[in-house]
Amino acid sequence: MYAGFGKRALDVVGAAALLVALAPLMAAIALLVRFALGRPVLFRQLRAGRGGLHFVLVKFRTMREGPGEDAARLTRLGRLLRRCALDELPQLVHVLRGEMSLVGPRPLPVAYVARYTPREARRLLVRPGLAGAAQAAGRNAVPWPARLALDAAYADAPPRLTRDLALLARCAALAVSGRGATAPGHATMPAFRNDSDITPG
Repeated sequence: MYAGFGKRALDVVGAAALLVALAPLMAAIALLVRFALGRPVLFRQLRAGRGGLHFVLVKFRTMREGPGEDAARLTRLGRLLRRCALDELPQLVHVLRGEMSLVGPRPLPVAYVARYTPREARRLLVRPGLAGAAQAAGRNAVPWPARLALDAAYADAPPRLTRDLALLARCAALAVSGRGATAPGHATMPAFRNDSDITPG
């Protein structure tokens, strides 16, 4: 059955294959980030995983350090990496470790957990993923209420290989096209606050 062992097997085999295939690209990106932004090459942030457990997520840096709005700190290289989701490639290591899955709700900052409704919190029942239902629906162009509803629905549904492969394909197509990389009117993705203060993201 796909649930449990089957899904984990796909994660391990898929992540390992992608890391090998994309190693030259990842090395090139690391050098570009090092040249454009200096050290560190990787951005690290505490995120909530399955069951709300914390882990330190890594991705390629896309912004200059220091205060200021995202639009001012985001570099030209950073915009390109985000547009094609290339900044997320280091998270394949999290998939191998079991902290993430290839498909699942995106891991969000730990501060957001306390802001979820009971329904929204169901997204924490499964491993977070590189790709997910909300990303397949339009990435950051999807408003927060719809995004979290899609995540909860994914977590509640029985695992299916065909669904996960379809979500991966849709997310890959969006990354190649660059669509949905930013929320309307924003440089990146606005923070999720609460039901009375939600902006698209």
